[in-house]
Amino acid sequence: MTLEKNKKIILFDGVCNLCDSAVQFIIKHDKKDVFRFVALQSELGISICKYLGISFSKMDSIILYNPGTAYFYKSSAVIEIAKNFGGFWNLVQIFRIVPIFLSDKIYDYIAKNRYNWYGKKESCMVPTPELKTKFL
Repeated sequence: MTLEKNKKIILFDGVCNLCDSAVQFIIKHDKKDVFRFVALQSELGISICKYLGISFSKMDSIILYNPGTAYFYKSSAVIEIAKNFGGFWNLVQIFRIVPIFLSDKIYDYIAKNRYNWYGKKESCMVPTPELKTKFL
């Protein structure tokens, strides 16, 4: 698997409307062009999950993968992503004082209800030509 150097990869649920909104938000705030995106349902998404040893059948979370270094899951991924925006967003790191089991419980509650609250698409989003380079 060859991935772009110096790019962090965000794996997301490609049919989830909440996840799609989160991806659009991240793209808008990614001023340093740090992130690339992969739908969990895609061949590459499945391949990355297997490579990381994450069971795809249990995957209902965002994953931030920094190739060759580390990966972050659930609430830890959200904090790490926001940290990359710089400025005001660095304050998000204060949430690290919340025990991970508690922040992940909140994350899991939202993840469990995301389709009911925000809906679901029939298929993964197709990026516009301008955004195509951000999706692997």
